Amino acid sequence: MAKKHSFSYWQWRVIICSMIGYSMFYFVRKNFSFAMPALGQEYGITNTSFGVILSIVGLIYGVSKFVNGILADRTNARWHLAIGLGVCVVLNMLFGWSDKISTMVTGQTGGPDFVSAMVVVMAILLILNNIFQGCGFAPCNHLLANWIAPEELATKTAVWNTSHSIGAAAVSVVCGYIIVKTGDWRWCFWLPSAIAAVGVLFIILTLRDTPKSVGLPELENTHTELDDDDSPEAFKAFVKKKVFCNPIIWVLAVTDLFVYIVRFAVLDWGPTFLQNRTVPITPELAGWTIAIFEIAGCAGMLCAGWISDRFFGGKTHRMCAVEMFLVAICLLALHLLPATASPVAVLALLATAGFFLYGPQALLAVTATKQATKKAASSAVGLIGFMSYVSVIFTGAGLGWYSDHFGWDSLFILMAGVAVVGGVIVATLWNIRNDGYIHEQ
Repeated sequence: MAKKHSFSYWQWRVIICSMIGYSMFYFVRKNFSFAMPALGQEYGITNTSFGVILSIVGLIYGVSKFVNGILADRTNARWHLAIGLGVCVVLNMLFGWSDKISTMVTGQTGGPDFVSAMVVVMAILLILNNIFQGCGFAPCNHLLANWIAPEELATKTAVWNTSHSIGAAAVSVVCGYIIVKTGDWRWCFWLPSAIAAVGVLFIILTLRDTPKSVGLPELENTHTELDDDDSPEAFKAFVKKKVFCNPIIWVLAVTDLFVYIVRFAVLDWGPTFLQNRTVPITPELAGWTIAIFEIAGCAGMLCAGWISDRFFGGKTHRMCAVEMFLVAICLLALHLLPATASPVAVLALLATAGFFLYGPQALLAVTATKQATKKAASSAVGLIGFMSYVSVIFTGAGLGWYSDHFGWDSLFILMAGVAVVGGVIVATLWNIRNDGYIHEQ
């Protein structure tokens, strides 16, 4: 009984402390968006320049998630997380001095050459930052796979996934306060960096890698081939079998691409669409779409995780298929909604779509973790994470081109079709085994 209590204590300590640690990554990643208006106003940096930078760093982040996923399966998660966050802290501190760095390079404090140099400096710092941002989710997924049994992974991972919203909300409040009170974009980097620096110490002091590292037994019923031979050669063969040559993982990755196309389409273009309706919604109310979508999504993740374990026997891929079809119904309803409909009705439908969409966003990674096992979970989720950020090609330039040629009227029917395709793809996994572990017959 004592050991059970001890394991439960450590399990929840790892879950909660890794949530806090991961939320710190948002302080040194999402702060740039709040600094952009002030940077543009002070230095005349165009939105086109910002857009190019954001597109590049988005793809870089996707690649980094993939690379760090593979690394996380063979590294100590505590130190992987702490080092990655520590480097991001340093880079963000430097970002606050990017104007001084540009002056050192050009010898000027203004003018076209200075602005061009500053754009390059910011781009380099953001690229480096997003390379190390990939050190966030991968080691956390490694921790979850090693501390949570497969049969309860959906529920507890859904709880952990709220760290995304917690981090995004917290940095929004901090940076919003900075801009209002100081108007100085530099503090959007310096203050969040200071907070994240405390987070580095917190990670080092509170997290531990595996149950074995604190003298506890490993999870039951999680035996793999690597328990008998953990050599580098065996690991490479294992990852190849469980991830890169595993059709289940590829189906999950392609499904996640469709999930993120819908998600980014609503988040990136939703406010613009709403303000261009026949009866437009005010910019203030349209801005609430992101907040409502995220809040509803957070609640949806928790419900989806609990329902998956309680009613689907932990078969999270089945829940994903059901929810993708429900997302499509919500988006179809938005398309069919009269132009004179109340803004409240529009936002309510968007919230419902977010509620259903964020379930698959969280649970596809859970399915991949169980199929790849705790020994290759981060590699699998890294591949899926990379595919999710390939979506920016479609939601950025793709939807921009689409709107210019066909207008916004068919945005939601197009996204409903995307959701249906994603649901059909993941539904092909309906009868797969629940996990990839070796079980005694």
